[in-house]
Amino acid sequence: MKEAMFFVREANRQVRCGLCRFRCLIADGARGVCNVRENRDGALYSLVYGRLCAEHVDPIEKKPLFHVMPGSRSYSIATPGCNFHCHHCQNYSISQVARTASIGGREQTPQEIVQRAIDNGCSSISYTYTEPTIFFEFAYDAACLAHSAGLKNIFVTNGYISAEALAAIAPVLDAANIDLKGFSEGFYRDIVHASLSETLDSIIEYRKHGIWLEITTLVIPGLNDSDAELQGIADFIAANLGIDTPWHVSGFYPTYKMTDRPRTPVDTLRKARQIGLAAGLRYVYEGNVPGEGGEDTCCPSCSNLLIKRYGFSINANRILNGACPECGTAIAGVGL
Repeated sequence: MKEAMFFVREANRQVRCGLCRFRCLIADGARGVCNVRENRDGALYSLVYGRLCAEHVDPIEKKPLFHVMPGSRSYSIATPGCNFHCHHCQNYSISQVARTASIGGREQTPQEIVQRAIDNGCSSISYTYTEPTIFFEFAYDAACLAHSAGLKNIFVTNGYISAEALAAIAPVLDAANIDLKGFSEGFYRDIVHASLSETLDSIIEYRKHGIWLEITTLVIPGLNDSDAELQGIADFIAANLGIDTPWHVSGFYPTYKMTDRPRTPVDTLRKARQIGLAAGLRYVYEGNVPGEGGEDTCCPSCSNLLIKRYGFSINANRILNGACPECGTAIAGVGL
């Protein structure tokens, strides 16, 4: 347990958490919407500092990040909890913590995480699987040490962090993959239990800080797969983040509270990809359908195949000094 950052004391021993955009008002003895930040006698505490529930060496392509040090390995960690309660969460067993539950996880220090990343030949640390915003204090301490050690730091996030918390970690945060889960307030309200407008504002804040962004949308049949919704996401990315921002359109599979939904047809992902490309986006990828041809990187100018992928594996990388070897066009990203 560690005293939290970003809270203010209110009347009657209440506290106002300022870590994410819910800005929970928390009574004494209660927890915020994430269920892992608790008010004890008028002070807010993180219940998950250093309590890891997942720790793996992953290919960076799994985040998914296709334009950050392709082929490298990322030391990936998570603590329990999330500030979203998505009906389709693929990691619900570790993200959804009961309000009265004791917090599990294995104790680790930021120093141990950084050393393990180095020992495993990783080029980065990814704060992922659950929601890094809710274990901000631990992520921040580890990220500062990692930055000093020459490692990159990556958030895989729902993008609901407050502006002040993002400003604090931005100097040591190199990249983020943000889930833009849909493009209607109704979808966010009913399926995610959050706000689309707040998410969009946060994504724009990430861009203002110069953090490399890639956007992921899990395309769910009958819920967020309409042409209008996909067009809205593509247009938002192009207008607010830039046409060099990669967009990953990924296939849904039935899980958690959505076992009644079918898998996403490959044709739907192809449609989404074409919508993105027609909107001017240079890099649109199909996810969770390895071998279907939508996961390769091609030059946006001459269409030369640059990176050939199968799932999370790279079969060929022809990028030369950050550019297409055929026409010299610069390929956007970090460490290409």
